Amino acid sequence: MRKVLVLGGTRFFGKLLVERLIAAGDDVTILTRGGLPNPFGDRVTHIQADRKDAEALGQALGQSAYDVVYDNICYLPEEAEEAVKLFAGRVGKYVVTSTLSVYPFGGPRKTEAMFEPRGYELPTPYPAEINYGEGKRLVEAVFLQKAPFPVAAARFPIVLGAEDYTRRLHFHVEHVQQGKPIGIPAPEAKLSFIVAGEAAEFLDWLGRSAAEGAYNACSSGDISPSEIVKLVEQATGKEASVAPETEAADMSPFGVPDDWRMDTAKAEAEGFVFRELDDWLPQLIVRLAQEPARG
Repeated sequence: MRKVLVLGGTRFFGKLLVERLIAAGDDVTILTRGGLPNPFGDRVTHIQADRKDAEALGQALGQSAYDVVYDNICYLPEEAEEAVKLFAGRVGKYVVTSTLSVYPFGGPRKTEAMFEPRGYELPTPYPAEINYGEGKRLVEAVFLQKAPFPVAAARFPIVLGAEDYTRRLHFHVEHVQQGKPIGIPAPEAKLSFIVAGEAAEFLDWLGRSAAEGAYNACSSGDISPSEIVKLVEQATGKEASVAPETEAADMSPFGVPDDWRMDTAKAEAEGFVFRELDDWLPQLIVRLAQEPARG
């Protein structure tokens, strides 16, 4: 039986990951701030601490060691630095959730070689203000340059699902249902996506495999915002109102300026089989269209 620690794990794909681990017979501990209730009951050990407080995190974990640590909530290089120190000598493998945002917009499908964290310069000191993409670049760089234990980074695009607390796909369905405009600056830009269950499956695979380093993970195929809107129109029976620019509240969460797609050949070559985007996205949109719209 493996001992597994999940930092986060009470919502969205983190919750699905924990369910997979429990079903596989792993001894699972989740660590959260306690802002959300523990949905797993006594099937997991629940530790409450703020991972941004290095001292409190260390005290909460004590001397525990783990076969695998999944870190879904590391956003800053300082947090990665503390994790490297804290888990040295007490983890078999560390899996950190990263993002498509480590790559720029535009150009061909992004391969892992287009951002190599092992050669990325670590600034001294780290900047006080940092955007999401740069934060994740530095997180990867810290782990893969400094960790004395094996590390794998899962680079996800936008993760979709019925339980998405950010409600990015919900936004489009509800705007069409309510006749609100949707701002899309580049409606034909091609995007990669992954569904929450697939993201959980991929994290599980990373933790069980010999994979190390960065790995892209997305469903096979891509889709543009305009094609998503067409699917929403079909599911709702209503016509969308789309414009290049709207009030900020009506701008699409998928409103990227150019193509933003991933190449997953690396993970596929090592045995992971990705789902087809067309096999789940249209059905998800239909499901969301059947839910009561929010005002």
